[in-house]
Amino acid sequence: MKIEEFLKKQREKMRLRVLVPSSKRDKEKILINDKWFINLSSNDYLGLSSHPRLISAQRTSAEIYGASVSSSRLLSGDFELHHRLEDEISSFVGKEAALVFASGYQTNVGVLPAIVQKGDVIFLDRLAHASIIDGARLSGAKIFRFTHNDADHLMWHLKKTRKDFKTCLIVTEALFSMEGDTPPILEIISLKEDLNCLLMVDEAHSLGVLGSRGAGFCEDIAKDIELLMGTFSKAIGGFGGYVACSALMKDYLINSCRSFIYSTAPPPAVIAANIEGINLIKEEPERRELLLAKAKYLKEALLKKGLAVKGDFQIISIIFGSEKEAIDCAVHLASQGFWSQAIRPPTAAESRIRISVNFHHSQEVLDRLVKAFS
Repeated sequence: MKIEEFLKKQREKMRLRVLVPSSKRDKEKILINDKWFINLSSNDYLGLSSHPRLISAQRTSAEIYGASVSSSRLLSGDFELHHRLEDEISSFVGKEAALVFASGYQTNVGVLPAIVQKGDVIFLDRLAHASIIDGARLSGAKIFRFTHNDADHLMWHLKKTRKDFKTCLIVTEALFSMEGDTPPILEIISLKEDLNCLLMVDEAHSLGVLGSRGAGFCEDIAKDIELLMGTFSKAIGGFGGYVACSALMKDYLINSCRSFIYSTAPPPAVIAANIEGINLIKEEPERRELLLAKAKYLKEALLKKGLAVKGDFQIISIIFGSEKEAIDCAVHLASQGFWSQAIRPPTAAESRIRISVNFHHSQEVLDRLVKAFS
């Protein structure tokens, strides 16, 4: 394909994504090319991004601190507000300390190379997020990828190769963003303790949704995990990423994590909204309870239609045998008023339609979606 044709196609794709400000739109809809769609692709699982308290917190913070910090935190951009968010998130997820980053991607590509280097080894779940893979590659460490959620395969790798390396880091996700499933975390913890490894778990899609307090899949076992990574841009409704760890580990990362050292600090308005999002998750548990009930209803209804469905929580994927089938399904859903793009290899191992169930999706919308798939 000529470069001109490629760029033209990319420009056409970008033109599709036109969002109306949240104050002017229905909370479950998206406006694209002057047409309204039910949005099935947002990670705003609890619907907090448009919550009046988050918006008010942003406005107030901007008036006090300004629109931007305009500096890295190690120079002159380290506000009391950043430390308050770090205290809030570390306490919430059950760790001693936390370090806030400008994004979840920036967190993973910075933390992994700071923890392991050449001469060390990383064991990754085969379906780990792209940011985890990129961080692992940047580290220079040897990389082994074990079969998805297969503790036996991980054990085989560890027993065969652990002795050949200094530091060993195991990385998995708490809730996988495409499969919608969770890892055998207790078995992985047992392995890392037996074979002297560090463990990092990505809670990006589980924070705010899973756990009795909404503190994520690992809320009851946080003490057994060295590094808990997560984002504020999904269920919390804000923006940015964090890693929760020991105070000693935090001090080390501050002085060795390049994506933290050489980045402008997140804007105060964003930090304030993140704090308010955490408060709302604590105060309104009914949001995640209702979300999970809706997701369970949708999955059961789709299974009754004979579809190949994956996902145990708010992330539900309908699997297709070919890319064309997935694309055709996305086109059909759009004709029925639903926005969900086909996801194909290499982004996911199998072609699929990925549905992110949202707190604002009504019963009527879910029923219409099942009918559209039929």
